[in-house]
Amino acid sequence: MRGSAGLLLVCLTFGRAQAQAGSPLPTVRVSGTVSVAGSKKPIPGASVQIQRTRTGVAANAEGNFLITALSTDTLLFRAIGYKSHRLVLGGTALSQLVVQMALVRDSVQLGEVRVTADRPDRASINRALRNIKRPTPPVVKIPKRGPKPKPLFAVDSTAPKAEAPTISGSNVDWLYEQFSREGKQRRKVEQLKARDAAEEAQKRRAEYNKAFRDNRGYE
Repeated sequence: MRGSAGLLLVCLTFGRAQAQAGSPLPTVRVSGTVSVAGSKKPIPGASVQIQRTRTGVAANAEGNFLITALSTDTLLFRAIGYKSHRLVLGGTALSQLVVQMALVRDSVQLGEVRVTADRPDRASINRALRNIKRPTPPVVKIPKRGPKPKPLFAVDSTAPKAEAPTISGSNVDWLYEQFSREGKQRRKVEQLKARDAAEEAQKRRAEYNKAFRDNRGYE
């Protein structure tokens, strides 16, 4: 056979020479191998398609296939990287055909390829860096401190002042207050009252200072 692919047809079984009028067209079982022209290396996965119905089968790992078609159909053999080839059955009277299809490699001419050995454009790098979404830092919640303790009552932190002797009235009254028995007893009672008041204030300050860590409070 002329062309880029060679065909070897082997007749296995003869059918009828002529079909009777009105009878359906006879079918042909076509089997064989799809290989590379020249090296006879099988082409696994090559497709064998009936051009009329666009249905077909794929060759196995050894390049073998089997398909059933009408005697008037045309088979299309195709594979990636090889030139396609058509097989016209032409109304054959055979019921089975064994075909050895050899496909020729297809040379693809590439266009002009320009290779530039240079660093990428700095503007494109900066644009890509700007488009990167930076992760938002996690929000750290700082616990709020409680309010400072307030005093339950106002406390005077100043020490009681010593009472300065006063001279009321005339010198005679002052002398009587300083040297008389009643004056001495009155001053003694006032001193006792002042001491009790100072002790009471000291107790209240100590009780209030318990609410503070350093136990000093306002002192």
